[in-house]
Amino acid sequence: MNTSSYGKSRRLNGLFAVVLASAVSASCTTSATSDGWQSLFNGETLEGWRSVGGEAPYAVEDGAIVGTMTAGTPNSFLITEQEYGDFILELEVKLEGETTNSGVQTRSHINENGNGRVYGRQVEIDPTPRAWTGGIYDEARRGWLYPLDLNEEAKTAYKKDAYNHIRIEAIGNETKTWINDIPVAHVVDTIDATGFIGLQVHSINDSSLAGKKVYFKNIRIQTENLQPKDFPSGIYTVNLTPNSLTAYEEQSGYKLLFDGTSNTGWVGAYKDTFPVKGWDIKDGSITVLPADGGESTNGGDIVTTEQFSAFDLSFEFKLTEGANSGVKYFVTLSEKNTGSAIGLEYQVLDDERHPDAKMGKDGNRTLASLYDLIKANKSSRSTRNIGEWNKGRIVVAPDNTVTHYLNGEKVVQYVRGSDEYKRLVSESKYKNWENFGQADKGHILLQDHGDRVSFRSIKIKSL
Repeated sequence: MNTSSYGKSRRLNGLFAVVLASAVSASCTTSATSDGWQSLFNGETLEGWRSVGGEAPYAVEDGAIVGTMTAGTPNSFLITEQEYGDFILELEVKLEGETTNSGVQTRSHINENGNGRVYGRQVEIDPTPRAWTGGIYDEARRGWLYPLDLNEEAKTAYKKDAYNHIRIEAIGNETKTWINDIPVAHVVDTIDATGFIGLQVHSINDSSLAGKKVYFKNIRIQTENLQPKDFPSGIYTVNLTPNSLTAYEEQSGYKLLFDGTSNTGWVGAYKDTFPVKGWDIKDGSITVLPADGGESTNGGDIVTTEQFSAFDLSFEFKLTEGANSGVKYFVTLSEKNTGSAIGLEYQVLDDERHPDAKMGKDGNRTLASLYDLIKANKSSRSTRNIGEWNKGRIVVAPDNTVTHYLNGEKVVQYVRGSDEYKRLVSESKYKNWENFGQADKGHILLQDHGDRVSFRSIKIKSL
């Protein structure tokens, strides 16, 4: 064989291979971007990202971004240099350990004029028994927006010690999450239309966690021609737009009990019309005005004109210092009693400053409790400061299981009419009321206890 011909042939074959490889590469790149996905991580470097907050280190290992938990430093974040508005984000996350957590920041920011902390909505990664992975937390600002007590079926979606696929849709004012293709959370918010994306390494209090790692890989995003994934009906929505319903909520069967501007659908208890005094409708809220702190001594209680049996009721309330009120249900108005009308009561109270919190039995008159019957099992994170809006929720299932929620956390559960329920009633101030709280249906009531308390975003779904 002529060696020069062989060399020429080998060079031509090599050139052909390069051209072919380039064509294949171009073809792969085209196919990878033809559906609008862009990679946020090239698998080799941290190009396009920067570290902020704490000093936990981030590195690239085997095609993954790896953050290492570090003692003595606050929450650390690796954030995108670019900010994003509407997007669909997908990535895979694995977390070592079962007593810490991590998260993915969305549309977030840095407090440049304060302590430099990252703040904004975070999709939680939580391997602890609490199991709130996929829930939505507002880092360094409002706290929990969507605890997974609101969607308990999704608590099993996360797989420990394995990569978990996360999908986040941030479109308009809605954020939806999926964990391993299981729909988890749905929040409608009023702030932060744009911001960066961040990968969190949480601070640690347990020195044994030092050196544990968080892995992020296959991070990709769409920002144009977004096609939302189907979100099945029946998943609870945290809607932070006052006195509004999304199309999804309406399709799920919710309706507003207060429209934000009028008293339509409400009358005074034991009356045919709305009270002429004692209540004020202004700035999207319905407010009971202060009097002497007594029950129904000013405008009196107000009730819905409609009655309900099994239902899912949500409402927001804002307390003033030392205030007392309540949301009652299964109010029949058949007792014709003086003072506040009779019914099961979700207590609305300033626990620190109102004396009723120290009365009753074992704290069963505190905020969100089933008044005088069952104490609310609250955590410090489930309460808000006086003057801030709280989110209450009461769910009465068709089987008479009743659940109270406070700011998304389950704090009371009981079965209406059960032997245990009857025992509690027999030991309460309601013991002389026959079949107390066991009516087939009843009105919803907002209580006048003589203190200023405001309500809004009152919505209900019949079950």
